[in-house]
Amino acid sequence: MEINIVNFNNDYAKDFYNLNIEWLKTFFYVEPYDEEVLSKPLDYIINKGGHIFFAKLDDAIVGTVALMPTNDSSVFELTKMAVSPTHRGYKIGQQLMQHCINFTKQNNHKGLMLYSNTLLENAIYIYRKYGFVEIPVEANSPYKRSNIKMELMF
Repeated sequence: MEINIVNFNNDYAKDFYNLNIEWLKTFFYVEPYDEEVLSKPLDYIINKGGHIFFAKLDDAIVGTVALMPTNDSSVFELTKMAVSPTHRGYKIGQQLMQHCINFTKQNNHKGLMLYSNTLLENAIYIYRKYGFVEIPVEANSPYKRSNIKMELMF
């Protein structure tokens, strides 16, 4: 199974939305902030200096992830990672994460941060495997469901 990681193309905006909504509904729920960001990726991510990547298998988009700008211009938020249900378990999420790490380093950023939930034990394990460490979650976190914040600094 050869996965190609490709950059955002407006043709893939619907895949970005659908993959993330499916993931959120499966594991949690869709918050208003999620709906807003996912339905307007150009406004909330791309046009603000962020990036969205897609995992492509043949002609199908099977996964996605975003790097959103933060208040610290040298740190991206790793967010909106989702893999289609039929392609989970093939380490596509790890390929997307490695791509984001490489991209961030190549563009001379200091690091990545993310919000998650400790119920997602496999995800937390993978974040730690890649070197992310836990840091305090601020009181005004943008996600109600997050109870853990992690960073990977280079």
